[in-house]
Amino acid sequence: MTGSAGDGSERLDERSIRKVASIAAVGSTIEWYDFFIFGTAAALVFPDLFFPDASPTAGALLTFSVFGVAFLARPIGGIVWGHFGDRVGRKKAFLAALFTMAVGTTLIGVLPTYATIGIAAPIILTVLRFVQGLAVGGQWGGAALLATEFAPKHKRGFYGSFAQVGVPLGVIFGQVLFIILASQVAPEAFASWGWRIPFLVSVLLIGVALYAQRKLEDTPAFRRLQELQAEQAQQAATTGAGEATTRRSSSPIIDAFRQYPRQILLGAGAFIVVNATFYIYIVYILDYATEDLGLSTTAVLVAILIASIITVVALPTFAALSDRIGRRRTYLMGAIATAVWAVPFFLLVDLAQPWALAVALVVAQLALSMMYGPQAAFFSEMFSARVRYSGASLGYQIGAALGGGFSPVIATALLAATGTTLAISVYMIVLALLAVACVWALTETYQTDMDDEADDVSGRPSRTSPR
Repeated sequence: MTGSAGDGSERLDERSIRKVASIAAVGSTIEWYDFFIFGTAAALVFPDLFFPDASPTAGALLTFSVFGVAFLARPIGGIVWGHFGDRVGRKKAFLAALFTMAVGTTLIGVLPTYATIGIAAPIILTVLRFVQGLAVGGQWGGAALLATEFAPKHKRGFYGSFAQVGVPLGVIFGQVLFIILASQVAPEAFASWGWRIPFLVSVLLIGVALYAQRKLEDTPAFRRLQELQAEQAQQAATTGAGEATTRRSSSPIIDAFRQYPRQILLGAGAFIVVNATFYIYIVYILDYATEDLGLSTTAVLVAILIASIITVVALPTFAALSDRIGRRRTYLMGAIATAVWAVPFFLLVDLAQPWALAVALVVAQLALSMMYGPQAAFFSEMFSARVRYSGASLGYQIGAALGGGFSPVIATALLAATGTTLAISVYMIVLALLAVACVWALTETYQTDMDDEADDVSGRPSRTSPR
């Protein structure tokens, strides 16, 4: 490679960039598969297996609460792996998160139920769900930076979307496996052992991590950052100005909050609607459509599957659009579309027809893709390389904790309290308007130079930071 990281000429050729982005996508797919199958199992079998003495509504609330525990863990994971990723490398942090997820998910697959070990079963399930949250809290930042920091400026949105595509692909693989099991295994057998198979499949993630360990090197931006820090440390030692010029915080997390509090908080606010509505679409709807509307599990899973397949195409399409018209404009279109569709969405769902459910989910996921597609690039471009893993992860994971973790619980409670899905629609509209306000307050980033060649390693970026 030749040239500097700043002008992009040091970056890999197009074929190599696609390979790196594909590895990030595969790792992200299996990681999110592991994370999402918990939600599917939570809607289908966990209430009876881990909370057998609760009423159907209480069992759903308890199970969705355990589901939400992972979202409390995600900001902690962002802190842990953000520090790790900014200090020792994007690659190492990404791989560590993959291994952690593989272990936690596999253990869920062999966990005894309440009938076997009593109250210890839901307690251990909660702990393992927390571990899943820690892992996914660190994985996203690694996948996003591997994809965007290798990419040329004019394609950062497109290649960054490879990390995002892992989400619908993870849903697809999980839904397909559950559809096959639900159709081929008797209900009693599925409740006994069939549900464990999707969790045990997660052992494949270890193989992906081992392959990535051999094939990936760290990103140009991180390697250049290491070179600059070494050069400045050597110069400081030579001139005797060591402490004044090389002092830095003990944690990139602290530096990220000190330098970019506005970006972190506004990014989190913008992401709440994405995460909240997404889990309404793939988790809450599964419980609501089967239990309240009487649709078959297979019909609902197929509708979610159709929407997810379309999302795989929509995410890179809207991400590529953001490379042309900007991240903010694309994101704003998605937030507004989500608000507009919130009421028609449930009007269609409440028809209790498989075709109407599929249409509702497809349009909803298209609107969501306008936001989620460019998000990896948008969040990465807000921060300097020195704190990029920490800053991007924090904005993403704080938004996830506030939005997605308990949106199925909130939706269930709103329906129980009001008796109408209109209350859930209003909840979605409020979050979408919050996203509009937050994105409007952020500065456009798609022309931002992600190189830190001029950065002061003491923590003061000399380039203009987004407002």
